[in-house]
Amino acid sequence: MDLTTKYLGLELKNPIVPSASPLTQDLDSAKSLEDAGASAVVLHSLFEEQLTHESGELDHYLNYGTESFAEATSYFPEPEEFKLGPIEYLDLIADLKKSLDIPVIGSLNGISKGGWIEYAKNIEQAGANAVELNIYYIPTNTDVTSEEIENMYVDTLKAVKENVNIPVAIKLSPFFTTMANMAKKLDNAGADGLILFNRFYQPDFDLDALEVVPNLVLSTNWEMRLPLRWIAILYGNVKADLVATSGVTGYEDVLKVMMAGGKAAMMASELLRNGVGRIGEILSDLEKWMEEHEYSSIQMMQGSMSQKSCAEPAAFERANYMKTLQSYKI
Repeated sequence: MDLTTKYLGLELKNPIVPSASPLTQDLDSAKSLEDAGASAVVLHSLFEEQLTHESGELDHYLNYGTESFAEATSYFPEPEEFKLGPIEYLDLIADLKKSLDIPVIGSLNGISKGGWIEYAKNIEQAGANAVELNIYYIPTNTDVTSEEIENMYVDTLKAVKENVNIPVAIKLSPFFTTMANMAKKLDNAGADGLILFNRFYQPDFDLDALEVVPNLVLSTNWEMRLPLRWIAILYGNVKADLVATSGVTGYEDVLKVMMAGGKAAMMASELLRNGVGRIGEILSDLEKWMEEHEYSSIQMMQGSMSQKSCAEPAAFERANYMKTLQSYKI
């Protein structure tokens, strides 16, 4: 079976790409992913807060709407809590490029242009094949408009694109007023890839300590439906490569992503939950299904179930909502 696919201009031996997670924080872990069959690795995210900034732009976003609370910034992790600092991050990229035969993708997580521009260049110089921008911003100020938020994403992407020569993908949240239009704006701004979707981890309350606490829950299969839907809708409407992340747990999920129009299926929770050996199991099941259903390559199925190709395109819109509700029987 020909499992190859192309993402960000990179030839991948199969569609499975481990996304940013603790599994890519060191050379040994990344090597184990390659040995298990991963076609590329996305490094864990380097946070903008770890970088030295040339402007006060980051402070503006971090403090916007929180200046009334002195304890607001104390909630951020201390520098020593991060496994790798900026210099070590670049060293890791260089080591991975020397040791791995698969593409290495850097990941930057932040909310402003600030230090991203210079550091994206450093990531390129360290040898990364591409860079992923993970823009994570929660607009809590009631005076900030959706247009301002969208412009922040677009301006950040443009600034990075103007300063690097490697492909740039952007990881999006699903919470835009018009997701299709936002995808088109980023596509027009030069995004080489759109990764759907970032998981916005929600805080929880500790009722004994009366504190707001972080709460990380690994993704499950049902969460894949949202990125699957939007990949199917966007396929053929944007030039950028489309990728699903969140909820990819098995070979059937990978198949669905490909048929929707995706170029790769990213996973982390499944590997953290069941070990990196799951990659080989999924690839084996993938090949078996393709043989049974007479698919000789991944390319044969890509986009075959997208909205453009689907016999019932309304299934991706309001009609699906109505039909789903009416189908439930008590």
